[in-house]
Amino acid sequence: MFRIKKLDIFITKQFGLLFIGTFFICQFVLMMQFLWRYVDELIGKGLSLDVMAQFFWYMGLMLLPQALPLAILLSSLIVFGNLGESSELTAIKAAGISLMQAFRPLIVIVFVIAAISFCFQNYVTPRSNLHLHQLLISMKQKSPELEIPEGIFYDGIPGSNIYVQKKDLNTGMLYGIMIYRQTGSYEDQAIILADSGMMQSTEEKKHLVLNLYSGEWFENMRSQDLAGSANVPYRRETFSSKRIVLDFDGGLNMVDMADVAGDARAKGLSRILHDLDSLKEFNDSIGRAYYLEAKRYVMRQPVLDASDSVKVIQAVAADETPYDSMYARESSLHQTGAVKNALTNVQNAITDLDAKMEYMKWLHRNYRNHQLEGIYKFTLAISCLIFFFIGAPLGAIIRKGGLGMPVIISVLVFIVYYIFDNSGFRMARDGQWNVWFGRLIATFVLTPIAVFFTYKANKDSTVFNIDLYKNLLMRMLGLRSKRHITRKEVIIEDPKYTVDADLLIHINQEIEAYSEHHKLLRWPNPIDVFFHPGDDQEIERINTALETAIEDLGYSSDKLILTELNNYPVIATHAHTRPWRRKWLNAITGLILPLGIFFYFRMLRFRLRLYKDLRTIRATSDKIVPRALELSVEDKNDISTLI
Repeated sequence: MFRIKKLDIFITKQFGLLFIGTFFICQFVLMMQFLWRYVDELIGKGLSLDVMAQFFWYMGLMLLPQALPLAILLSSLIVFGNLGESSELTAIKAAGISLMQAFRPLIVIVFVIAAISFCFQNYVTPRSNLHLHQLLISMKQKSPELEIPEGIFYDGIPGSNIYVQKKDLNTGMLYGIMIYRQTGSYEDQAIILADSGMMQSTEEKKHLVLNLYSGEWFENMRSQDLAGSANVPYRRETFSSKRIVLDFDGGLNMVDMADVAGDARAKGLSRILHDLDSLKEFNDSIGRAYYLEAKRYVMRQPVLDASDSVKVIQAVAADETPYDSMYARESSLHQTGAVKNALTNVQNAITDLDAKMEYMKWLHRNYRNHQLEGIYKFTLAISCLIFFFIGAPLGAIIRKGGLGMPVIISVLVFIVYYIFDNSGFRMARDGQWNVWFGRLIATFVLTPIAVFFTYKANKDSTVFNIDLYKNLLMRMLGLRSKRHITRKEVIIEDPKYTVDADLLIHINQEIEAYSEHHKLLRWPNPIDVFFHPGDDQEIERINTALETAIEDLGYSSDKLILTELNNYPVIATHAHTRPWRRKWLNAITGLILPLGIFFYFRMLRFRLRLYKDLRTIRATSDKIVPRALELSVEDKNDISTLI
């Protein structure tokens, strides 16, 4: 029987608090990213606070399901990273509780969140999408807030261009005003000049009232009755004050809901499934009508059914009318007219086909959008589970809490998910990929990753051991670390200086014999390198003896010996012979020419480095041996004195 344990309550509390915090962070980031897309179109519209509140409210509801997977990923990473960093995860495993048992309460919670995400997308998000896009279109169509700049013509008022030489921001007065008005046509323009004026909006924000002072009005009086006369009368008026009313709709007019109700994002799953059949039938009927119309145009005879196409083709093939001879008997003028008429008909047919093709593309794209949106309601809910089984095992593996490493990993995982999901959606929407494949490609990519991380975390794998990858990279690039031998705090037994000195002398003799025999500065035969087996066991034996002497001398308290021990290089005992230890792997590397050349020159580099290392070992040993013998004599004298 399922029973709630104290550990389940503890992990649930840790996850719940972090999930709430990370959810609001992710929601804020997504909202800012969405707002950034439309900021250029919405800025300067003079939108009221209630309109902006509606915009942010619907935007938040629409983006909420997208914030849930990212919040689950980040919070699960932090929770198990904190448990691993504080060794609580080790204590849990020591108590006989497996990692999957520790995941158990959170798996139930994530399943509940995934179900909530699906229900939210199916019932709340479509209505939010509908109202948000209605609001967006209305905000885009809203006239910009009136803000007339100084020194340039402003055309934000329909039918008028206004120039203001100077503005007084404190009183709102405008100075040096010039207005060009165009009421009907080019001949009906009016020019208004004024020394000063003030502009105000009416209460209903449908008109602008412009009070002008000390100016003149020039206006053409040309009408349709005088269209043929040469002299165009005009009117000139001088005024001390004048009031002009200009049309300017500064309010927010909501567009019709029906204009955006057909979008797939504004529909629930049941309506999408219902509309798919209607869309498919409508698309097929339009395509069939276009096909019959095109065939009727080409065959020049009525076609009632697609089954008559064979008869029509046979009739055209049996037509033996001598069109070429008929064309040749016509005059050149008639021939030119016939050619032009044929070209016009062809161009009209091409234009008609292009228009029909674009319309059919839109119809099929709309059909695919409905399919993609229906699938997306499931994939986004499933991504909550996938992100949990990526974040929780990763936190248990890396064992790093806080907002440092978890945030970096979460961002990288989400970027991978976003790239695959967005690319798949676009390719499927444009008909280049199958709809199911395009919508599910992100799930297909991340699911094996989640299974892999969960398996590795459950097996206590060191898949993210930084030192392991660092050492592997250093070996591949031929890099090596330096020795860091320091004086020991506690020395139980002094080094055997005499034995170590004799060993170093013997090593120098072996190095000299090795250098004379192997000739490291010579280029080896590539055939021997890649296709003949053999390891350099002699240098391995020398290195083992050297490390034994270094380890023993590392317990010395003498500064000279400790300093010189750090000068001994770390020898690569295998890289100077062949790339790999396995014969078949070396053979494959040698057959792949570019790869073989790379590893051959890499081997030459290691041979040169080994030659220099052996010389360094001899020089360092020559400094250590005399000092070790001196210390050995001093130890003997101390012992004899004590006796």
